Amino acid sequence: MAYKVVMTEDAEKDFDNFLYYLVYIKRNPQAASHLIDCVEETKFRLAEVAGSLKLCENEKLKSFGYHRINFKEMDYFFLYRVEGDMAIIDNMFHYLQDYENKMK
Repeated sequence: MAYKVVMTEDAEKDFDNFLYYLVYIKRNPQAASHLIDCVEETKFRLAEVAGSLKLCENEKLKSFGYHRINFKEMDYFFLYRVEGDMAIIDNMFHYLQDYENKMK
């Protein structure tokens, strides 16, 4: 089944913040460009596999119906939920972030 992938405003802000960090703080526009490519590739994969990935192991996240999809080439991931034929990306995180405690 092909899912329609939607990024929420919060996920878009997360993405923008990571790009800002890479370009203006780390001064690495090449890494920012690679991140853009990885986001698009991960969204493409998500459209194909959204319903087949297991729910998060954290009970709080599981109760909200969250799944996690890791980027293949960079240390980021999306938290998303499935509603019908839509995969809704609510947040984007780096592996080093305490994402379980950030989520409401």
